[in-house]
Amino acid sequence: MSIRIGAHVDGADAVAQARAIGAEVAQVFLGDPQSWKVTGSGYPRGEEALRDDAADAGIALFVHAPYGINVASTNNRIRIPSRKLLQATLDGAAAIGARGVVVHGGHVTAKDSPETGFDNWRKAIDSLDTDVPVLIENTAGGDHAMARHLDRIEQLWTAVQASSNANVVGFTLDTCHAWAGGIDLATAVADIRAITGRIDLVHANDSRDDSGSGADRHAHFGEGRIPPDLLAGVVAAAGAPVVCETHGDMGPDIAWLRARI
Repeated sequence: MSIRIGAHVDGADAVAQARAIGAEVAQVFLGDPQSWKVTGSGYPRGEEALRDDAADAGIALFVHAPYGINVASTNNRIRIPSRKLLQATLDGAAAIGARGVVVHGGHVTAKDSPETGFDNWRKAIDSLDTDVPVLIENTAGGDHAMARHLDRIEQLWTAVQASSNANVVGFTLDTCHAWAGGIDLATAVADIRAITGRIDLVHANDSRDDSGSGADRHAHFGEGRIPPDLLAGVVAAAGAPVVCETHGDMGPDIAWLRARI
């Protein structure tokens, strides 16, 4: 089985950067990930050029949504702008021919019922107008997170599958997040598939912290706390496209994975 492996790159130079590190997959932001605006990839010749150049180079594109999106929130001032920003990100992703938009599961507050957060996710999916898959990503920390622990992921998945737009929902498994969140990486792929029936993308990252720490701090392969065989095992078992996300030169990480798959 051939697994496509790549990395998160700068949208303004996505194809050249991907080629330079031997990536077959490139994940980009469509603007400042800390902002509430979609300004585009920044590719010099525009979004259609990025789409065409990536296709010509055989590079599969994915988009990571801005970090502030929290469609689970019970706060109207967060939830409603989050829905709008998610839709705008999906529209931008369609323009570059992306195969999916990764979005974090979000959270509610201590005083909220988790059930409200799950239902808010259903309503958010109901509201979307898109053919680009929404790839919900498991998260590393937070006692009130929607997608940290397996039981919450199951409740979230049940909620979004009740949406009339359920066909556009997929799943991203992040190895650092799973490790930090206390999910057993030895069985993570089977456990997630038992809930979702699918894994559409893997974020393959080592972790600077111990299992169950709740800390989202990525490390290059071999420099973190996750045993190498567990990391490679998740990627092999998932059989999905892979994005490596640690800052710095990702070429060695891609080569490290390829040597073990």
